[in-house]
Amino acid sequence: MWPFTYWSVRTLASEADRVESRLPTATSGSDQPVDPLADFGATTQILQVNLSGAPRVLLVDDDELVLERLAELIRVAGFEVETAPHGAAALAYLQRSFTPIVIADCRMPVMDGLSLCREIRQSQWPGYIYILLLTAQDSEEDILAGLDAGADDYLGKRASSAQLLARLRAAKRILSLEHSLKQALEEKRRLSLTDPLTGAANRRYFLRRLGQQLAQAQQSGQRLWLCSLDLDHFKRINDQYGHSAGDAVLQALVQRVNRHLRSGSDWCARLGGEEFVVILSGLDGSQAYRIAQAIRTTVAEHPVRTSAGNIPLTVSIGISGWQPGVSGAAVTAEALLQESDRALYASKEGGRNRVTLAGPVPQHRATR
Repeated sequence: MWPFTYWSVRTLASEADRVESRLPTATSGSDQPVDPLADFGATTQILQVNLSGAPRVLLVDDDELVLERLAELIRVAGFEVETAPHGAAALAYLQRSFTPIVIADCRMPVMDGLSLCREIRQSQWPGYIYILLLTAQDSEEDILAGLDAGADDYLGKRASSAQLLARLRAAKRILSLEHSLKQALEEKRRLSLTDPLTGAANRRYFLRRLGQQLAQAQQSGQRLWLCSLDLDHFKRINDQYGHSAGDAVLQALVQRVNRHLRSGSDWCARLGGEEFVVILSGLDGSQAYRIAQAIRTTVAEHPVRTSAGNIPLTVSIGISGWQPGVSGAAVTAEALLQESDRALYASKEGGRNRVTLAGPVPQHRATR
């Protein structure tokens, strides 16, 4: 049993060395039916917890009386507490319900504290796990072994309960810093792949995602459609009403487009200026054409209200697609975009404010 007087040796490993991250990838705006972030994975796995309160603590020890007394002490300090009788049970609990702070004894049956530390550090978790070892083994050799196994702090049995609670407060601060860092990285990634004016995905995201989605469609035999959109007479709008009004028009366009996109499958990106693309998946040609026509109708239905006045708006659309058994297997994203652009130009030449559906994309137009 652990008495509540402890002698302590404290070390805080650099949190920066603990946080694992991935390469940034993709994002979309607030109104997007599809969140492109989910297509590429997160920069870091963000732990969605409110760290303004006390994080949950998992106590691990084979002595029930110790667990009971420690749990009471930590709960009184404002922490939520769970318990496990040994390291294997603690790992099983963590896999079911992530807990950011683990306090463990070193010597336990089934799996001891050092083995638990190593298993935690070798596994992937939704966030960082701060580990505090509590043990009677407080020689320098024991302390170094615990820290080398992956513990963040090491507390001997003869230190006071006040020191234990101080360690928990320090753990909370470190977890809060880690959470803030992840949020900052996530926001930076989001901004790098989102058009800041309209909230749509940007050209960088489009170029990366379309190639991946086309490859997936070709592998699974699922239809994929690319709609190129261009605002009609946008230069005239900027010249007549000003660039602020032009910005409002672009924002309104994306909002109106998003009304017709299906959640979880369709998405919109801005390529630059008044040029946009919409990706539709899993539809036949007539369905894709109807969605494009619905977008065109919605865009033209009502003028856009701006500080410079109400601005009438129309859009021209060209559609190209990949279809199993119709399109060639070697068709690339570049070829798909070229064909949708040709269809868009046909809409422009035909008088604007219309939709043109291209035929099958020929393989010889793929350049890479």
